[in-house]
Amino acid sequence: MIKSIMQFTFAAALALTTIIAQPAAAANVGAKTCQECHRAEYDVWKGTAHFKAYRGAHKHKNAKAIAAASGTGKSMRKNKTCMTCHYTVIGSKAKAGPSCESCHGGASKWVKTHNDLGAGVKSSADESAAHKKSRLAAAQKAGMIHSSMVYDIAENCNACHTMQKIDPAMAGKLIDAGHPINGSYELVKYSQGQVRHRFYPPNITKNQKMNKAELSRMFLTGHAAGLVYATKVLKSADNAKYKAAMEQRVADAKKAIGAAKGSVPAAGALLSSPTESNARKFVAALQGKDLSGAVGGMLPSKYK
Repeated sequence: MIKSIMQFTFAAALALTTIIAQPAAAANVGAKTCQECHRAEYDVWKGTAHFKAYRGAHKHKNAKAIAAASGTGKSMRKNKTCMTCHYTVIGSKAKAGPSCESCHGGASKWVKTHNDLGAGVKSSADESAAHKKSRLAAAQKAGMIHSSMVYDIAENCNACHTMQKIDPAMAGKLIDAGHPINGSYELVKYSQGQVRHRFYPPNITKNQKMNKAELSRMFLTGHAAGLVYATKVLKSADNAKYKAAMEQRVADAKKAIGAAKGSVPAAGALLSSPTESNARKFVAALQGKDLSGAVGGMLPSKYK
């Protein structure tokens, strides 16, 4: 079984995702399956608001009214709209708050491949580099969103945290019923605090922090994903509060990406035409660069 998440080069991961069409979302298998190999990451998750959401989200004073506004029942745990982001659904039931597969993709189609170290190999420490590379590539092809695929993870985070995973019309109904909307969502702030789980070689027992260069690249990646999503949904959004939040998201993204324009020419194309293709090209161009001089002053001083 896998003892830790092995790093896979971002460039290779990005190239793979741009040439392979991702399959339809696979079913979730649950965080306990991941726990078998990723105990440290699982333990981090247990201390997060994501973990606590299963027992707490439905107790919010506006929960029933918001759920009812979707038209599919007052119970968050049974409401398909609420379940989209607030829970890990196994089968047809909410079994946990947002967990491993909420970010890394439903594992039913790739977990077996991900765990296959090769014939006779019992530990990831003994797996050959060539087998590891092919194993991760195969799992990725089957739908796994690897930790190196920062743009794809950023898409997932943005999709839920700014309500872009549901239809804009539905989002408007929920907002009117009291659902919060965060137009200032920023990936670094929400990923490098309580949810950070970076147990990488050579020290797989330490939850490693990013340096300024890494934070700056993630910051820009998050804004690239946010710009693409917000620009898209603004075309059909009609709720005033939702539109205002998405306009804020676009403005923040343009400010951040614009600051990197001098160092990363691909920023210009993304700002002119905020498509996923241009966003991925921009993120690929960030690799290996230290943009802390350009955007370091925009990085959050505290994390969620």
